Amino acid sequence: MEMSRERFEELVGEALDEVPEELLGLMSNVVILVEDEPPPGEDLLGVYEGHALTDRGWDYSGVLPDRILIYRNPILELCDTEEDVVDEVAVTVVHEIAHHFGIDDARLHALGWG
Repeated sequence: MEMSRERFEELVGEALDEVPEELLGLMSNVVILVEDEPPPGEDLLGVYEGHALTDRGWDYSGVLPDRILIYRNPILELCDTEEDVVDEVAVTVVHEIAHHFGIDDARLHALGWG
C-alpha cells in the first residue's frame, strides 16, 4: 500500500480525534510522532518511550516528554487498502496510548488491542 506521509499523519490525527476527550485530558507530558521506519532490526508498528503514568512518582519532574512513535512504512506494508490503514493506525494509536497509562501488552491483547 502506498500513501503520502501527509495523508498518513492525517489518519493518525483522525485516530487521536476518536480517543475520548476525558482520556486525552489525562495524558501528561507525551508527544505523538510519525516516523517512517522503526530502529534497525525492530519489527514494530508503534512504540511508547517514556515513563508510564503508573510509574511516575514524587520525583518525576524536569524530564523530556514521553514519545509515542507510529511507524508509517511497516503499517503500510501490512495493509492492502486505505480502510485497512485507518483501522491499523487506530489500533496502534490506542495500543501505544494504553502503554502511557501503564497497560501492558498481555492485557492489551486480552482486550483485543494487540
